[in-house]
Amino acid sequence: MGQQEVYDYLKNHKNKWFTSKDIAEGLGVSIGSVTSNLKKLRESNFVKYKFENNRYYYMYKK
Repeated sequence: MGQQEVYDYLKNHKNKWFTSKDIAEGLGVSIGSVTSNLKKLRESNFVKYKFENNRYYYMYKK
């Protein structure tokens, strides 16, 4: 599982925000692997993200 699978998942669900847990469940993979791939995508500006202050997690979308 790599960045491309995570990117494709977000691309196929445009305009909807996801947590890393949501993505992991949707892809059927570990949350750790999704989180590391999301970090790389975030650093490369390939995904949009926001930090939810009251929940202490990032939300992602394409």
